[in-house]
Amino acid sequence: MKKTVHVMVGVIWGKADKAKSILLAKRPEHLHQGGLWEFPGGKLEQGEEPRDALSRELKEELDIELLAASPLMDVSHDYGDKAVFLDIWQVDDFSGQEKGLEGQELRWVPLAELNQYAFPAANEAIVKCLQKQF
Repeated sequence: MKKTVHVMVGVIWGKADKAKSILLAKRPEHLHQGGLWEFPGGKLEQGEEPRDALSRELKEELDIELLAASPLMDVSHDYGDKAVFLDIWQVDDFSGQEKGLEGQELRWVPLAELNQYAFPAANEAIVKCLQKQF
């Protein structure tokens, strides 16, 4: 039986001039699903609380401090070679200036334009949910 990877995902909403925009990161080519756009985040470590893991991942990947977040939805997806459980949180507030600390390209994308980006299959449910709700 294949192990499922628990991944914390942040749907990060922009502020002020970026209101109604969401921060996307492009996966490095050498990684699983490389070259596709995603919502930032990373793996939940053993013994870690979900919100703490999301906060850690956003600091490690983007150099931002999580200030306000709430659970949005969960998605389970089997890619064949890997199974993931996405624990998706809406990030309403953060401090700091986002930077791609792992060399990834970042882009603020208006909600209405999300469907113009190529995402890993597991992320497609997030895009649909966001476009229905907001």
